[in-house]
Amino acid sequence: MNALVPDKITVVILTYNESLHIERCIRSFANINARVVVIDSFSTDGTQELARALGADVYENVFVNQAVQFQWGMDYCNIDSEWVLRLDADETIDSVLATNINRFILSGGDGHNGAIFYRKHIFLGKWIKHGGRYPLPMLRLFRRGYAHIEQRWMDEHIVLDSGTSTFLVGGFFDDNLNTVGWFIDKHNKYATREVVDVKLRELYHSGSEITVATSAAIKLKRILKEKVYMRLPYFVRPVIYFFYRYFIQLGFLDGARGFAYHFMQGLWYRALVDLKCIEIDRLWSGCQSLEDKHKALEDYSGFTLQRPE
Repeated sequence: MNALVPDKITVVILTYNESLHIERCIRSFANINARVVVIDSFSTDGTQELARALGADVYENVFVNQAVQFQWGMDYCNIDSEWVLRLDADETIDSVLATNINRFILSGGDGHNGAIFYRKHIFLGKWIKHGGRYPLPMLRLFRRGYAHIEQRWMDEHIVLDSGTSTFLVGGFFDDNLNTVGWFIDKHNKYATREVVDVKLRELYHSGSEITVATSAAIKLKRILKEKVYMRLPYFVRPVIYFFYRYFIQLGFLDGARGFAYHFMQGLWYRALVDLKCIEIDRLWSGCQSLEDKHKALEDYSGFTLQRPE
């Protein structure tokens, strides 16, 4: 396989204190001749130095959320390659996927404007194969100018504006090496961000569609979540979801660590989102206007919130 010319692909990685992961991430795609752009949120643990030592171009920007940070990178980091690959710092690709990415790009995308990978989630060293966690399709490679990132506080996807996508074979891993305490703190923050998305849509009666061109599976999952799950009563829906995920989708086959993961991510986290929704409902009960509710949501989350378009 011949190396790609340097201007064919840019890999964009968002970081904040990712010294535990950043070298592993960048080295995983070393045989893809890509420009590496790291957009850092003022790390203090040497992340920037590690990334630069591996040839990355490092930029700094104040973090708002993943979607805003990624879009800032696309707008202000001189990305002019034909193709863009988005990776998180704790994600890696294997040699098979790297080879297929090379082939895909050298063949002009085989007539497609995007490529979907099936992510494998690793929890405490164990691949979580069941409970709907694999295959987990994600569009991460796209032709620049033909896709955008959804502006959401949580669960943002890259969406094709035109053309089609295809699946590329190979390993795509999410393997975070931080502690269980870090995992809990992360999901507590995620819950706040998800509540912001939920309550903004409720406040402004705004929808949230995702195109079939990105992935029919992703669109179906979004529809089920917003049209079915979110209409169920608080605390009933996380119990139903966990039961479905753990028993119907065979999550119990993932063993003890699998139980911990499905319980924490499929029940505890979803119940935490509901609990925070109740907190917002109580705050809103004393509000007299839409503007008051908007301000209460900002005060609760600590975020500066824009009205949905």
